[in-house]
Amino acid sequence: MLNFIWIFFFSAAFITALIKLVVLGDHEVFTLIISAMFSLSKTAFEISLGLTGVLALWLGIMRIGERSGFILLLTRGLTPLFSRLMPEVPANHPALGAIVMNISANALGLDNAATPLGIKAMRELQTLNPTPDTASNAQILFLVINTSAVTLFPVTIFTYRAQLGAANPTDVFIPILIATYFSTLAGVIAVAAVQKINLLDKIILSYLGGFSLLIAAIVAYFHSLSQQQMLEQSALVSNVILFSLVIVFIAGALYRRIDAYDAFVEGAREGFQTAVTIIPYLVAMLVAIGVFRASGALDLIAGGVRYGVRAMALDERFIDALPTALMKPFSGSGARAMMVDTLQTLGADSFAGRLASIVQGSTETTFYVLAVYFGAVGIKNIRHAAACGIMADFAGIIAAIFVAYWFFG
Repeated sequence: MLNFIWIFFFSAAFITALIKLVVLGDHEVFTLIISAMFSLSKTAFEISLGLTGVLALWLGIMRIGERSGFILLLTRGLTPLFSRLMPEVPANHPALGAIVMNISANALGLDNAATPLGIKAMRELQTLNPTPDTASNAQILFLVINTSAVTLFPVTIFTYRAQLGAANPTDVFIPILIATYFSTLAGVIAVAAVQKINLLDKIILSYLGGFSLLIAAIVAYFHSLSQQQMLEQSALVSNVILFSLVIVFIAGALYRRIDAYDAFVEGAREGFQTAVTIIPYLVAMLVAIGVFRASGALDLIAGGVRYGVRAMALDERFIDALPTALMKPFSGSGARAMMVDTLQTLGADSFAGRLASIVQGSTETTFYVLAVYFGAVGIKNIRHAAACGIMADFAGIIAAIFVAYWFFG
């Protein structure tokens, strides 16, 4: 899928530029394309280089949290919920532990730890699957929850925003939390409707009710504030929560007699390696998007959507962030590059820049997760997994747009 998208960007750029040259007599369009290729390859490297320090910082902090037992604590807290949502999984089966560990790692932004745990969980669930080439109910629910991106601490988004000049990189924290809640809730409801899961079960209801009350309290509090107060309070709350998390991790390390400094260095080393690893991917996608934009193809698509939005007399500012939203279900690196392009072109603190950040943090790459997790266990018949995952994505994107207008409109 990513290969198709990458080739499409270059092909569409070439066709558009050729039409502009032959039909419109635009002799500058190919010069602009070549200039974009060189400048954006340099930009991608500079962004990756600038990310090194921040990635090293956050992955170091997250490694302390991992070593101090924070994920284990989340696992114990969430196990009763998943044992009810997946009644076909025995109470003490290792799949439950792997599932909750994966979701806990995702919630904390530990992507590198989450994927291996997710594959392990899918393999454990496969041992209970009576038809190995067809996804079981438990596997589908697990996958949809993954694609809905249960994100509590989207540190990667903060990292990119900091690198690209945001005055307060964490000001999208509360909006992302709200949007990812709606994405996850929509995914769970969609799967429950198909699989006839009783969401009114007292344990399930207590968990969902607790999460819903928390989000409702956040919404009610911020709804009572003016927009300026909302921005200030959102930034304050975000920063207090994030630094408190650091202190909790360190306190946990002290309690368990873990060498916090050594854990931090180990995680920071991984952060450095991650920054180096993403260079070729970021170069590939940013250059592809750059030539697509320089040719005028992106403007043509956006112009068509903008025309329809204007015809309905709606605010059109969200359109500039749509490329990130449309790319997200298909490619994580593509969506990330779209977000970076928006942040760089329009500004990290622009409405579109903030909305792109919220979208990036509130949904996951559905088809990538489908391919990796189901591919790892040889499943060919995915049943309703893709449909429910897309429903979760759609709910997250719509929620992200509304929340962005509420906080930053």
